[in-house]
Amino acid sequence: MKLVAISGSLRQASFNTRLGRLMADLSPAGCEVVLKGLHGIPLYNADDEEARGIPEAVEALRGEIKAADGLILITPEYNGAMPGVLKNALDWLTRPGEEMKPTFGHRPTALAGATPGAWGTAMAQSGALINLRQLGVNLFPDFLRVSRAGTVLGDGEVDAKLRDQVGAWLERFVEFARG
Repeated sequence: MKLVAISGSLRQASFNTRLGRLMADLSPAGCEVVLKGLHGIPLYNADDEEARGIPEAVEALRGEIKAADGLILITPEYNGAMPGVLKNALDWLTRPGEEMKPTFGHRPTALAGATPGAWGTAMAQSGALINLRQLGVNLFPDFLRVSRAGTVLGDGEVDAKLRDQVGAWLERFVEFARG
């Protein structure tokens, strides 16, 4: 089984990218978690799409998602919402319109996120639900929310409790994705 995890942050030292790397390290037996980023995806503009088509970075990410058995969206929380770069990528991935269903329709999808704050990206994940319902994903109901990310995902060793939490969460998502 292959899961694609997308970090919704462009920061080099992103807590959310670190969370994605931890997921890849803790992949359950028989499962591979492949971490992907959003670098190289331009701002969506229908004029650009008409003039130049779909950007190569979008097509490559779409191919990874379609070849996967499940999708994990790892969203930071910026001002109570998912960041624009993640929403922008989702918008591009639905273009042209006939690509939305084969890319997202009924795809097992999980939400995760890490933040230095106390609420673990709860507001960003809540806001993302509107978009994910529109995309028609099969949403895993157990959201992973990592609070105090600077402490548990800092530059040093990852917190043991967090490792256990992420490992158990991944196992539940794999079970969900297998149906």
